[in-house]
Amino acid sequence: MSSLEKLMDLQGAAAAFEFSDTGELTDHCISDGSDLTPDALDLLAHVFVANIAIATMQARGWEKTTGQGGFYPVQGFTLVGLEWSAVGNGHRGVVLRNSDCDFEAAYAALDS
Repeated sequence: MSSLEKLMDLQGAAAAFEFSDTGELTDHCISDGSDLTPDALDLLAHVFVANIAIATMQARGWEKTTGQGGFYPVQGFTLVGLEWSAVGNGHRGVVLRNSDCDFEAAYAALDS
């Protein structure tokens, strides 16, 4: 079973995807009946890469400025929407319906 298929096994999964360092969509799975498209997932991948880069800059700057630790490295990014949310870590992400998702399970699946 591929890593995307494992992500699609998460409760509430509407899509799973992989992306490059620059945010280009490299692979994806979309559940039947989902309104998501490959173009939407490509945009979401770019959002992940951009936000992880910004969060990394902020975390490193905060640690250097304050001397406090534990903010870097950034472990992932979650975009919370009204009906669905997206969780990303590394070069993979998953879109979950809010009504029945488990964010901790999503991060555990992305870490494996």
